[in-house]
Amino acid sequence: MKLSQFKFNLPKELIAEHPAKTREGARLMVINRKTGKIEHKLFKDVLDYFDNGDVMILNDTKVFPARMYGNKEKTGAKIEVFLLRELNAESRLWDVLVDPARKIRIGNKLYFGENDNLVAEVIDNTTSRGRTLRFLFDGTYEDFRKTLEEMGETPLPKYIKRSPTEEDKERYQTVYAKNEGAVAAPTAGLHFSRELLKRLEIKGVNFANVTLHVGLGTFRNVEVEDLTKHKMDSEQVFITEKNCDIVNEARRAKKKICCVGTTSMRAIETSVTTDGFLKPFEGWTNKFIFPPYDFSVANCMITNFHMPESTLLMMVYAFGGYDLMHKAYKEAIKEKYRFYTYGDAMLII
Repeated sequence: MKLSQFKFNLPKELIAEHPAKTREGARLMVINRKTGKIEHKLFKDVLDYFDNGDVMILNDTKVFPARMYGNKEKTGAKIEVFLLRELNAESRLWDVLVDPARKIRIGNKLYFGENDNLVAEVIDNTTSRGRTLRFLFDGTYEDFRKTLEEMGETPLPKYIKRSPTEEDKERYQTVYAKNEGAVAAPTAGLHFSRELLKRLEIKGVNFANVTLHVGLGTFRNVEVEDLTKHKMDSEQVFITEKNCDIVNEARRAKKKICCVGTTSMRAIETSVTTDGFLKPFEGWTNKFIFPPYDFSVANCMITNFHMPESTLLMMVYAFGGYDLMHKAYKEAIKEKYRFYTYGDAMLII
């Protein structure tokens, strides 16, 4: 398929700048792939579509406060540093993005905090905006990580043109987040409150956790018309045997297996047996899913409304069917659903 087949006009006012008042109070579009029927609900109504023995696959990655602001030595220029990945804990080495990048060269030092109590030295250029930093910090590793947490802020997407608030600290994180390592939230999971999870559990729904540490590459623009030539950035994935057993038992029993989010789907599609069962995995994935694609494990999916020409949109079109999803997105715009990170949700069954 071609990039241009995933283009549509999205009115700016439909891009959500703030979360809904409550997690489960967002709207929910329900799409039935067999009948083509589209229903309009609230997210809390997701409860009505699942029964005893069904499974939801959740991405339990935890977002860390990855965006920091420092000052360049001598000039004092304000520099945004976006922490991407820890390369070496002992040496305090990190992969980062810097902005503005033209001002930051190998050998430069950056100072953080009111008393400059954290210093970083640029030791390598990795891409036009990418740098490797060595943090210079007197203290234990635990103290160092605590300092990063205190100095960093919630890494809201750049399209949200406001400073993060205390509310964002809570709402830009799933209630089941456990394993720190993401620089962007797995947004479909943001709609689940603890109460809703409990009600699903009482109904007999089981939960399987996978971990995919979401990187900024998930949101990188596709710049080639021929989708087979697009390369995804790699993201780290962990799937345990215990969670595989939960999913595989439901598959054998022909129950609903629902992936919550595109990141959960990428994780499980990275590690399947030839006969379509989930197997344990620890490593990296750069899997790119676009139509046509045969999904191995999940038979339903919860996801947000995605941006035109995004890799997330392409996966959803692959899962729901191109024509049906095209119709659903037209209806979403007509019905003024909210799009993107803090937007509304879709259940594809």
